[in-house]
Amino acid sequence: MLLSIKIKGIVTRMEWNFILFIKSEALGIGLAMDAFSVSLANGLNEPYMTKRKMCGIAGIFAFFQAAMPMIGWVCVHTIVRYFRAFQKFVPWIALALLLFIGGQMIREAFSRKEEESIGVGLAALLIQGVATSIDALSVGFTISGYDFLMAVVCSMIIAAVTFVICMAGILIGRRFGTRSSGKASLLGGIILIIIGIEIFVNGTF
Repeated sequence: MLLSIKIKGIVTRMEWNFILFIKSEALGIGLAMDAFSVSLANGLNEPYMTKRKMCGIAGIFAFFQAAMPMIGWVCVHTIVRYFRAFQKFVPWIALALLLFIGGQMIREAFSRKEEESIGVGLAALLIQGVATSIDALSVGFTISGYDFLMAVVCSMIIAAVTFVICMAGILIGRRFGTRSSGKASLLGGIILIIIGIEIFVNGTF
């Protein structure tokens, strides 16, 4: 199926082919790395996490990683000028959110008893999801040549890849979390702060 899309006066021809799916998977892997690290931190923080919650956490990250490129795609095709202006604030937002959640985990590590295990709540997970996926808004420019259906398929592939990678991160975190006991939450908080700084540095410089 051959598609013809006009963007800024230039006609770009896109095809449904194997390369489209490979590129989408590659985007998914690249975008999911921060989510993987945060999933690892969550697994460290809650080593006895249930399978249902594991799927919920991976699902939240997958949802945001799929939603952000689509939001970016819509912005490119509607309010591209304002979207470009907003992009410079993305690293600051990610840094602030991850510093907040990471700081909370570190504070809890010092304030709770050694045997206690306080799991991350829904509000914190939503913040993590936004913080680790907000830079994926820029993918809207990468897939701007796709039509709506292609963009949706690309986003769904990114979501599937993110889900698998985040589940792996949680499982790894749980394994080491059971061994490191009370120190796991401290390590998880530090990981989140490092990720926030990394996103900020890469996005700013």
